[in-house]
Amino acid sequence: MKRSQFLQDLIKNLSPNLDSTLYVYCTVARAKYGELEKLKPIVSIAELEGLTLVIPLEQAKAEGLDYYRVFRRITLKGHSSLEALGLTSVVTSLLAERGITTNVIAGFYHDHVFVPSDRIDEAMEALLELASQPEG
Repeated sequence: MKRSQFLQDLIKNLSPNLDSTLYVYCTVARAKYGELEKLKPIVSIAELEGLTLVIPLEQAKAEGLDYYRVFRRITLKGHSSLEALGLTSVVTSLLAERGITTNVIAGFYHDHVFVPSDRIDEAMEALLELASQPEG
């Protein structure tokens, strides 16, 4: 399938940037937005089961919160758009082909890809290769 020029331009300008912080996903039953600000969440999502937070590993440990796995965040620095069609699909498909789990969170300006910390080198390599591919 041929990619649109807009999508191809987004891919060429991905500029993946690796955040040095280790992050975890935690959930806190019956919590409401703002109540856990001291945990410094970079993402919070209200779900029926509780408030899901993406927080630094050190914060989770300090509060004794359960978490499953440790992640690193890759920010796709190329200026994206909430209207950008296909970028998330291209990135997640590429990493899935390599057996790398991804959790993508779209911000207003950039997409943020959370990848298991033990697979971060492979993920960065794959994204840098993608950005350097000739158009096609």
